[in-house]
Amino acid sequence: MEGFSGLFSDKKQFNYFGKGSEFALIFFKNIFLTIITLGIYYPWAKVELLQYHYKSTEIEKNSFVFHGTGKEVFNGFLKVYAVVFLFYAFLFYGAFTDNPKFTGITVAVFYLLLILLIPFAIHGAVKYRSSKSSWKGIHFSYLGDKMELFWKCIIGTLLTILTLGIYGAWFSVDLRKYIFSHLRFGNLSFDFEGKGDTLFWINLKFFFLFYLTLGIYTIWYIKELYSYYAENTKITQNGRNIGFNFTAKAGDIFELLVVNFLLAVLTLGLATPWIIVRTQTFIFRFIEIEEGLNTDSIQKINYDNYSDASGDSFLDFLELDLL
Repeated sequence: MEGFSGLFSDKKQFNYFGKGSEFALIFFKNIFLTIITLGIYYPWAKVELLQYHYKSTEIEKNSFVFHGTGKEVFNGFLKVYAVVFLFYAFLFYGAFTDNPKFTGITVAVFYLLLILLIPFAIHGAVKYRSSKSSWKGIHFSYLGDKMELFWKCIIGTLLTILTLGIYGAWFSVDLRKYIFSHLRFGNLSFDFEGKGDTLFWINLKFFFLFYLTLGIYTIWYIKELYSYYAENTKITQNGRNIGFNFTAKAGDIFELLVVNFLLAVLTLGLATPWIIVRTQTFIFRFIEIEEGLNTDSIQKINYDNYSDASGDSFLDFLELDLL
């Protein structure tokens, strides 16, 4: 009976066991192949990096798996670059006319179209990445509606612009809540309970204290921000909410930042793969799932094998990362 109850009482710890030397071989090989193929190899490089990070991350000695393929990402990039080519062709056409008014209109339309496409890209990226992610053969899935997300993003963007950026914290939280509330892992559901005003004050403190402390406050800002996101993320299993914790102390973050900085400077950037592995190891080392999650009772459900990587590729093009 004691052993059975332990399934429900123990905390779950992530473990990232990637090695800098292993990752460096993949990292530099992919850079070389991407350069000599004039960028064509990039989709396969991206997938290989994701697969390495997934398989190097585990819970209860079971690793995650990324099932995406280079061909899917390549097809996504073809679609994205076809659209981007048309956008830039329209922009250059306006720039080379002798009509300043028309040039201004083309620039405005260019950026408006980019803004309008971002919600669809976010929807597609989350749907693709979740569909291609699994643990113990159980897949994630995303059940959000693209038009619902579109209007949420448009309203949030307009309010952020009208408030000169102040609403940005509420917009970010609202977007995260929507995505998490429509995310599933087998029969588990997720939620995010953070509040916009809390995130606003975290960012506002950082804005003022960064300069007053000559940047030293960054250590506490990172700790507070990671704690905010972790502690407000919830898993629901059988009607019970289970949370996350971020347990790092300021000294742990200080050590990570200083060593990473020294590695980057002293090696002129050649230590980038080791910095990435150190950072991944650090993040997962200090994130834990609270007591109450029974991983043995997670049930598989039918998932949508979504293979369109266009949204993921578009966010990649804009250098926007997933939430």
